[in-house]
Amino acid sequence: MEPLGLVVHGKAEPFSAALRSLVNNPRYSDVCFVVGQERQEVFAHRCLLACRCNFFQRLLGTEPGPGVPSPVVLSTVPTEAFLAVLEFLYTNSVKLHRHSVAVTFGLGQLQERCVAFIEAHSQEALRTRGFLELSAAALLPLLRSDKLCVDEAELVRAARSWARVGAAVLERPVAEVAAPVVKELRLALLAPAELSALEEQNRQEPLIPVEQIVEAWKCHALRRGDEARGAACRRRRGTLPREHHRFLDLSFK
Repeated sequence: MEPLGLVVHGKAEPFSAALRSLVNNPRYSDVCFVVGQERQEVFAHRCLLACRCNFFQRLLGTEPGPGVPSPVVLSTVPTEAFLAVLEFLYTNSVKLHRHSVAVTFGLGQLQERCVAFIEAHSQEALRTRGFLELSAAALLPLLRSDKLCVDEAELVRAARSWARVGAAVLERPVAEVAAPVVKELRLALLAPAELSALEEQNRQEPLIPVEQIVEAWKCHALRRGDEARGAACRRRRGTLPREHHRFLDLSFK
């Protein structure tokens, strides 16, 4: 049995600072990204990205040919969010702002922290350009959260704005763009008058499947918590009280 050797730990701060200096630094860089609608060049290092993130491992898996490799175009990713992801990959830490929260690239730990940040700053985050540019996959964990500090009526409006932007960019109908995420909206939390207004707006501009609105009306008609239990009736942290909530019997946990 070999004797145990001495393990020497250096200071984390200088190591982190040294790696942070390489973020978007063309020196020694071997991959260039063209990011966002502004087509900003962002420089990085293939080996570091590939070993830290499965998304980049797949993206950069093929060996570059001779000569200068072509830049990787990520036109739908906001530049500030992409730089935040890079900083996290290089240093294992990043300071999040409501304009730069990035929930993408399959980074579980970063995604959890981003969701927690948005939960604590829900109303501000919903009004940012970054929210409107989220992918459906990034928006889903937010709409599934019980801890959002926002009322459901405002969340429905935010989802509609998000879907309109996506529809314009993708040249697809609003309802089609919204389909993967609107099922997480908790329409039963809305008062009858709000639900009626939403139903009328939905006729003019389809967003939510009719069946989902019917299910919300069922919760009102049953007026019994046992029949209405489920995520669709569970209050969020920011849900404003309404008279019918006492029938749902589902307090925030």
